[in-house]
Amino acid sequence: MKPFSFLIPFLLWIVAPTANLDFNYPQQDPTSPIIFIYDASGSMWGQIQGTTKVEIARQVLSETIDQLGPNQRIGFVAYGHRKKGDCEDVEQLADLSNTSKAIIKEQLQGIRPLGKTPLAYSALQVIEKLKVQGGKATIILLTDGIESCGGDLCEVIRQAKAAGIDFRMHIVGFGLSGEDVDPLKCAAQAGDGKYYDAGDATELTTALEEVTHQTIDEPDYNLGVVGIKNGVSIDAAVRIFMAGTKDEFKGVRTYRDTGFVGLPPGKYDLVVRPLENSDVTAQTIKDVIVEEGKMTIRTISFDAGKIQVRTMVNGEGWDATVNITLTEQSKSVSGGRTYGRNQFYEVAPGTYDVKLNCLRVKGLEIEQMVKGIVVSAQDTTLIEHNFMAGTAKIGALGKGGLLDATVNIVEKTSQRSVAGGRTYTSDSSNPKSFLLNPGEYVVTLVGVREFKGQKQSFEMTIKAGETFEKMVQY
Repeated sequence: MKPFSFLIPFLLWIVAPTANLDFNYPQQDPTSPIIFIYDASGSMWGQIQGTTKVEIARQVLSETIDQLGPNQRIGFVAYGHRKKGDCEDVEQLADLSNTSKAIIKEQLQGIRPLGKTPLAYSALQVIEKLKVQGGKATIILLTDGIESCGGDLCEVIRQAKAAGIDFRMHIVGFGLSGEDVDPLKCAAQAGDGKYYDAGDATELTTALEEVTHQTIDEPDYNLGVVGIKNGVSIDAAVRIFMAGTKDEFKGVRTYRDTGFVGLPPGKYDLVVRPLENSDVTAQTIKDVIVEEGKMTIRTISFDAGKIQVRTMVNGEGWDATVNITLTEQSKSVSGGRTYGRNQFYEVAPGTYDVKLNCLRVKGLEIEQMVKGIVVSAQDTTLIEHNFMAGTAKIGALGKGGLLDATVNIVEKTSQRSVAGGRTYTSDSSNPKSFLLNPGEYVVTLVGVREFKGQKQSFEMTIKAGETFEKMVQY
């Protein structure tokens, strides 16, 4: 492997004629070019959810390019696709005068990953040509690996910025789980850009969509948004509106870090929504003032509390549905099922009403509303309720044995029908079992087949934890 010696000529601004990257573009075009540096190293054959990274990247990048403006100039550079062990295997596949999306998509189809990951060397080749041409550009580096040729990408970017090269560099790490991405974050920060971590096709699409809207032509970053929950930075989506309106101006994502965006001076409303596993709702921050030449940082706390729910029947764990609403509001903010176990529901600090509905038990007392539950950040509030039930076993007999009949159970005082079923003529369903709240009931059986339409009624008392059994003789 060749030593990383090209930093010295770079610092002296002696440009070597490597890679023949001739970026020529008309200076009068007001839209600066976007240069994609594409990873074609051998590791791109790795898979994510059964699909190779090269297939995902090819598809997503093609779709991203299709979304660019018709006159957008697009440069395309690939590395690692021609020689397996060559740390200088960098090739320009579309120069900066190019506005043809078809050319880049055609090149993408033909690339077969093979070699190493010379991140610093690839960036240097682009930067050197930008210096020669005297223009500005947005550089987007897509990589599924860290530097493998001994280079220092962050130092390359720092030195280029110090020398006055006008560019913004974003880096998208694709499937870099477990890798040390600090050097990539350092390089993106040095290049006045951002580092994005994409773990699948959806996240890659989102990242590329964002970076292609955060170009060198956009205002310098002057607003940063951080989402935190219980002291830890979280991934959050930020929608930016002109203050007091529904006119959405821009959007940004924090990626468990700070989401930066450049805005014209003015006043804005922010709607910030956590994207990770949380039932915490979005927060709206009004009248955020952004000033020219000044960085404004807003930290949005999603510190959450928890509601612990335990439901029982006769003192034993029992399944129930849970619906949590803000007090005096009908909109559900969280909920689920207990499945007879302790369940925890994460919500923003506030006051809540919790509705419990006992499953499998019938009667007038299968719902319980607990009102005015106050939840504080990082605290857990316990709600438990013990529903009561007894068992009714009701069957029907004819002269020849088990008799098929319908069963209807009515609560005696309210005259409300609370349960019903059919006995059939099987030992598994005759007598038929019902779980009922304690109380007084009227039971009516109606015969089927040879006793069709014949009714018999009786009253029964159900007690908690006890079984009432009756076989009705026809």
